[in-house]
Amino acid sequence: QLQLVESGGGLVQPGGSLRLSCAASGFTFDDYAIGWFRQAPGKEREGVSCISSRSFNLYYADSIKGRFTISRDNAKNMVYLQMNSLKPEDTALYYCAAARTTVQAMCVSLIDDYRGQGTQVTVSS
Repeated sequence: QLQLVESGGGLVQPGGSLRLSCAASGFTFDDYAIGWFRQAPGKEREGVSCISSRSFNLYYADSIKGRFTISRDNAKNMVYLQMNSLKPEDTALYYCAAARTTVQAMCVSLIDDYRGQGTQVTVSS
């Protein structure tokens, strides 16, 4: 059964850090680009960061560039999003997704084949 399961969300103060994890199963993980997306209430879905199947290509949205780092471990079928210097505007439901496409297509055009349920990130004092 195909699954993408996110974890690591929570409540954090502005300036704090969180590390999101995405555990994948049920498909050939290293054939797929993986991306992190977010959606806040009343806002459009945003491609935050995407990583190609062998980690050669990365994409970061301008809104998080320099603060977030994406990585993957193909041996463990895991993708991570290290989020530093968090801001209240980073508050959203974050979910991971998989797609057999480029990181640009995935993160900019919001293309995905499979999607997880998400983990909530709330940045507030």
